[in-house]
This record gives sequence, structure tokens and C-alpha cells, in this order.
Amino acid sequence: MSQLFTPFRAGVLALGHRVVMAPLTRMRSDPGDRPNALMREYYAQRASEGGLIISEATPISRQGYGYAGAPGIYDDAQIEGWRAVTDAVHARGGQIVMQLWHVGRQSHPDIQPDGELPVAPSAIQAQGHGYSSKGEVPFSMPRALERHEISVIVAEFGAGAARAKAAGFDGVEIHGANGYLPDQFLQDGTNKRTDIYGGPIENRARFLLEVTQAAIDAFGADRVGVRLSPSGTYGSMSDNDPQATFGYAAAKLDAMGIAYLHVVEPRIKGTELIAEAEPVAARHLRSVFRGTLIAAGGFDGASAETILAAGDADAVAFGRAFIANPDLPERLRLGQPLNAYDRSTFYGGDARGYTDYPFHNRVA
Repeated sequence: MSQLFTPFRAGVLALGHRVVMAPLTRMRSDPGDRPNALMREYYAQRASEGGLIISEATPISRQGYGYAGAPGIYDDAQIEGWRAVTDAVHARGGQIVMQLWHVGRQSHPDIQPDGELPVAPSAIQAQGHGYSSKGEVPFSMPRALERHEISVIVAEFGAGAARAKAAGFDGVEIHGANGYLPDQFLQDGTNKRTDIYGGPIENRARFLLEVTQAAIDAFGADRVGVRLSPSGTYGSMSDNDPQATFGYAAAKLDAMGIAYLHVVEPRIKGTELIAEAEPVAARHLRSVFRGTLIAAGGFDGASAETILAAGDADAVAFGRAFIANPDLPERLRLGQPLNAYDRSTFYGGDARGYTDYPFHNRVA
């Protein structure tokens, strides 16, 4: 019997199946970083009865941007557009949480307010590219955050969670993965601070735990998730002892009683899929995180069933497959073939490669 299509809980969220839509940056918002009708259609297409959607990464401030066109949650004017999205998902029987985002050093002055430098725990440049209104730009050298600025960003995460609640979201997820700001504080390859936010793991985890607590204060622990990528290297991330670092963070998050932990497996390296890699990150963190665990990273229906059967995860998040298959849960349940995705339409654009993928049994 398929375990993918049995019910489970993530905090207070009662879900009817275990096929989760992963957060997917698509960069199609209106000016002012406002969600629009096209985004509403996109999310409504992918909603299913009892299903969970994790929204695209959503900046909690203008400073938190690294990708032009991403919708924001830093302004009350953005709430109305998001409310249309959540209403559409709920109308189809689904639930949706918002992923809260600050890219930290993975940005460029072209994207920053007043052309300022991006910020980071330490002034160490990342390798890779962001997206400005002019196109792809290399990440630039960041400046190290002053101590007093950190509490401001923590408060912005809390304010973003409060706006997400006002917009009708069922919860929020802290984006602590993929080399973004919480991850930059957590890993010692990017955090060379000597104050209470640097040095031993207890200090390096402080920022992640503080922003998680800010979201809890706004929404409640049983509606807050956190995403981590223990083996991620995107943005030139590194840590001398990732097993200890991420084990400590997961144990502390478990003690906070969060709704779920969302773990990116090592089969994803940056944007590339390493199909032969074993999904081991969730297995390791399962020993210290007793709550609901969602695994992500290159799964198909068969490998999702395998990790669920092993007890290493409670649900599986699908990304690329959900882009090209708005009815992915139904296709997996019926064993139907999947549409192929068009990578050239992933980041930015219009309805092409966004809302025009065909459904299996009806016109989209």
C-alpha cells in the first residue's frame, strides 16, 4: 500500500497525503513585489485536497532580496495579493505556508536598496549569481552586519510572519537552507564573527533560533517550519563539522516544538541533481528531531515511498516535478507519466512554462 497517500500531521496542520509542493522561486510578481492574478492561478492549479504547498521564498525586507521579481512580504500592500493566493488554495482543499527569506550575501548592489552592499555575518564573498532587473549578476562582496542590525532583521522575520498570517497562510517556514542568511550564520565557513553570533555552534545557531522564535511569537510553534540543507554547497557554503552543526540546530528546533523540519538531501548540489546519492540527511537528523520531518531533493514516486517506508521522513517535497505537473499528486497516485519541465522558463517570464503545463485528465 502506498504510504504517500496516507494522512499525516505537521504541527496543527492535518494533511491528507504526503506529497508536498516544495518552495520554488519563479519571479513573476508585479511591480512593488506584489503577488498577482497569474501567481494566484499557478498556486490554485497545484493545490489539492489535503495537500501542503510551501510558497516560493519570500523576502522579509528589501535588503533580503537577491532575485528581482520575487514577491515580498515586507509591506502591508503585499498582503492583499497573497490573500488571493491563499483563498484560491483553500478553495481547492489545500493548505499553504509561506517561506520567509533573506538572502544575505547572495545579492548585488543592483538589487539592494539605494545600491548598498549586501549584508552577511562576515565580509566573505559567495560564488554564484543573482538576478537583477537587468539580468544575471554575480554575487558581490558583502559587508559584515553590525551587532545592532541583527535584531532589526530578526524583527523583520517576525513582522513577515505576522503579515503572512494576515494574508491567510496556514503557517510559515524559515528558509535556513541553500546558503541564505540563517545558513550563513550557522556554518563556520561563512561566519567568522567574534561576538555572541560567532565562534562555537551555540553562538552560530543563535540567529536561526532567534528568527524561528520571532515567527513562533507571531504564529505559534505548531505553525512554523524550518528548512535546512546540511550538505548544501550552493553559494560556496562549507562547515568543518556539518554533522555536529546541523545536529545541534535540529535538536534545538525540536525543543522549540516547531511544526516540521524540512531537510534538503545531498542528492541536490546547487541546482544539479546527483541521482545516485543516497538520501542521508533526513536519516541523520531524525535521531535528534522527533517531530514531523519533510525530505526534499530529487525524489520521484518510488524513492519517496522508499524513504517513507524506512521511517526517515514523514513526507516528501517535490520541486521540478511540481513545476511541470500541476496535478502531481494525482499523477503519482495513478502511476501516470509526468510532463517534462522546461528549465528556460523557471526564473521570470509570463504564463509560458508557468501556468500552461497540461493536466493529465483535463485542460489546465
